[in-house]
Amino acid sequence: MTVDRKLLSTYRRIVIKIGSALLVDRSTGLKKAWLDAICDDIAALRSKGVEVLVVSSGAIALGRTVLSMPKGALKLEESQAAAAVGQIALARHWSESLSRHDIVAGQILLTLGDTEERRRYLNARATLQQLSKIGAIPIINENDTVATTEIRYGDNDRLAARVATMAGADLLVLLSDIDGLYTAPPHIDPAAHFLETIHEITPDIEAMAGGAASELSRGGMRTKIDAGKIATGAGCAMIIASGKMVNPLSAIENGARHSWFAPSSMPVTARKTWIAGQLQPAGAIHVDAGAEIALSAGKSLLPAGVRSVTGQFSRGDTIAVIGGEGREIARGLAGYDAEDARKIAGRKSAEIAEILGYAGRTAMIHRDDLVMTEPAHKRQGGRLKEDAAHA
Repeated sequence: MTVDRKLLSTYRRIVIKIGSALLVDRSTGLKKAWLDAICDDIAALRSKGVEVLVVSSGAIALGRTVLSMPKGALKLEESQAAAAVGQIALARHWSESLSRHDIVAGQILLTLGDTEERRRYLNARATLQQLSKIGAIPIINENDTVATTEIRYGDNDRLAARVATMAGADLLVLLSDIDGLYTAPPHIDPAAHFLETIHEITPDIEAMAGGAASELSRGGMRTKIDAGKIATGAGCAMIIASGKMVNPLSAIENGARHSWFAPSSMPVTARKTWIAGQLQPAGAIHVDAGAEIALSAGKSLLPAGVRSVTGQFSRGDTIAVIGGEGREIARGLAGYDAEDARKIAGRKSAEIAEILGYAGRTAMIHRDDLVMTEPAHKRQGGRLKEDAAHA
């Protein structure tokens, strides 16, 4: 075990993904004792200051049990019907179990577009942030009642990784029916070796992934490795562990075997490169010298520092930030549509609600969604030389 690994209770924000087979028995339905036990674990983490988000599979599995559907693959419309019934039951059980610890649960149902389209991504992220702020635990699942094959994740491993990056989590825990990553599927190859620490997901690591292990699960090790690439690339560590025992999180805390995936050493650089290089700006915001200094110090762009707004863009679009002499100094994701951005340009944040008629976001571009594109020596050194020349 390396020095990078640490106790769950020392992380700031954890996303926990729970597989269907852990929550639902094909014959008897919900495993209530198991659910109560993991809620005990979650409450214990909460008492130590850890924010917890849950990505819970099980809606279709629970719904098909309630509806006494036969074993085997379901047609799309049958899966959607099972999900419609199962989501209600699943949310109720989570709410009841968490309420034993005076914890409020909030249900969030996502589709692929909610995490892949920037505008919807920002809305979903804001909801997650607000739930955490008020102390509620989000219970997240794919919206299987409306998702079709073409517009779905198809598994909650990758969804959990997207949620982890969206929420800014520093740990993703994938609980399933296997205790970690092996060099080969252990149920096929008895000689497979367990891998305790994975510092980087290489092609060799990807080649070790197998398929789905049970009828109730759509994901296998392949999807877990995919999830690992998403999470670790964003600076979030990941754990694959068995959830078969009761109190699985406590078991991990106490040293139960699991595979730990190290986060990228340069996650911010990777994200900033994505914002700066891969998305074309839909418009621009021109800022004053004070705003330039604030942005260089890592702060958000507030309306007060904006001189003008050009172009037509929507909230969540990539826009350029223009400094003195028409230089692009940064790019970021717009916190407002262009029309509203023009209305509040140069105004104080406290005036936003009165001007727009609704309580908008404080920042025009939040610092988490902004990257400086002009090198620091050009923003600062060049300006110092200019000042010296005119002194």
